[in-house]
Amino acid sequence: MGSFELQVSDEGGIAKRLWKKFKNERALALYSPFAVCLAAGTLDPRSFIHCISQDVYFLQAFAHAYELAEQYVDDEEDKEAIAELRKRVLKRLKNQDSLIREWGFEPPKDRTCDAATVKYTEFLAETASGKVGEEKFSVKIVTPFEKTKLAAYTLSVISPCMRLYNFISKEIQARLDPDDGEHIYKKWLNSLSSLKFEASASRIEDLLDKLSISLTSEELDVVERLYHRAMKLELDFIWAQSIVQQSIVPCSRLLNSVENNLILFCDFDLTCTVIDSSALLAELAIITTPNGSGPMPLADIRTTWNDLFTQYVKEYQQCVESIIQDEAGIDKSLQAEGLDYEGLFKALKKISDFEKRANASLIHSNVLKGLNLSDIKRAGERLEFQDGCKKFFHNVVENKNCATKVHVLSYCWCSDLIRSAFSSGNLNALNIHSNDLVYQESISTGGMIMKMECPIDKLQAFNDIASKNRGRPLKIYVGGSLGDLLCLLEADIGIVIDLSISLKSVANHFGVSFIPLFSGLISKQRELAESGSIHSKGTSSTLYTVSSWDEIYAFILGQ
Repeated sequence: MGSFELQVSDEGGIAKRLWKKFKNERALALYSPFAVCLAAGTLDPRSFIHCISQDVYFLQAFAHAYELAEQYVDDEEDKEAIAELRKRVLKRLKNQDSLIREWGFEPPKDRTCDAATVKYTEFLAETASGKVGEEKFSVKIVTPFEKTKLAAYTLSVISPCMRLYNFISKEIQARLDPDDGEHIYKKWLNSLSSLKFEASASRIEDLLDKLSISLTSEELDVVERLYHRAMKLELDFIWAQSIVQQSIVPCSRLLNSVENNLILFCDFDLTCTVIDSSALLAELAIITTPNGSGPMPLADIRTTWNDLFTQYVKEYQQCVESIIQDEAGIDKSLQAEGLDYEGLFKALKKISDFEKRANASLIHSNVLKGLNLSDIKRAGERLEFQDGCKKFFHNVVENKNCATKVHVLSYCWCSDLIRSAFSSGNLNALNIHSNDLVYQESISTGGMIMKMECPIDKLQAFNDIASKNRGRPLKIYVGGSLGDLLCLLEADIGIVIDLSISLKSVANHFGVSFIPLFSGLISKQRELAESGSIHSKGTSSTLYTVSSWDEIYAFILGQ
């Protein structure tokens, strides 16, 4: 899986639900230049010192907000809990300089409150004093319920800040060698991922949950807006940190010329979409064929499709198993030492031959005969995409900072379906490389023009496209199926989303390893610091996993 797994096992209260909901902001924070450079240990100490110099202003704002929130609640247990949180903040404020020395740095002699810091602290102060959006509550409110509501609003601004730093530090810590004592920021990371810091973050969330129980749906919407606004302001703060060295994130900012551009390759089915397009086209053939009309009866179409699908799955699994098993029937998965590219290529040639036979059987069956082009386009427009996928492609196409060419390489039987799917997001600029149905007066004949049937076809298209570009473009491939494997390995950065079982088993068998993208970027940030380049040297044996398009967005485009 990718690095960005949720840290909560269930929905829980409103605090955990909101933390789960705003995963895009979490990804952007983790994949920020500051966080990646810090994780790599290459962050200039001056940048770090300046960042933590802002803690004083945050802590002062927290202390004042807790003081007001304590006055608002009428439950003695809640008062004690908030008072204890304020006590910890004041202690941290008092010991800030000594803590910085414990982390291995000298406290800054002069401090200046940054604009991004001001925006967050002022937002917190306004919320705690009763100004929520366009509404201004009187701080002299006598109704206990109204006061409780203000306390909840105040904690909804503090909660995401605490959880975000705890999340970032834990994600980084998980990727560092526990025995490596040379990472200069390890002590700071230890403090933010400590049980004490975690306890404070969780206590704030528990209080927010408790104070929100009696709120109306409209008031809970206010809590959500405040939480989201606070997280975005904290995100702005992280991205506003000055980074003096080159950063691998967002990678589009490293590539700002025709010669030094980005070519983005992507699979379509189940990488971009929620369902496979082959099933959609088959279902379309079934539901658009009235009983007694068309090239074959409705029942025959359904039966034929089910038989074809069952046979495909069975023979595909047999093909994959035959690749992994040796002649004696012994599973050698995970035993390969280093990348066996020649063996892998031969194995995927077997997959390619199988895919071509399966397509020939499909064409011979006439299952797709009689489809109307207009029905296909309408189905494409309604095709459901993975969360964040369309937003990513829209912003890639609109991005002015980097010359990016996007190529979709797909086994889909109908390129018109793909074009109509992307056209609903105004993404006509994408280059589609797929197969085509044959039509007579907008009605499919059942035949197909096969251009992209197998892994070898995808690799050929990938190499042809890459060879036509001037300079030395950065090649990124996003996919998740076995058919993408050769292209993923040939790319400078191969990103796997929703890693399939067949891809993982075959890849491991031939010496391919998978690591979370965030872990890979930490290593590549160190390489960038040493060599000034992020291009791969030859075919890679390492692929990078993500759990969502949010991570891909954050890595390539950033904030």
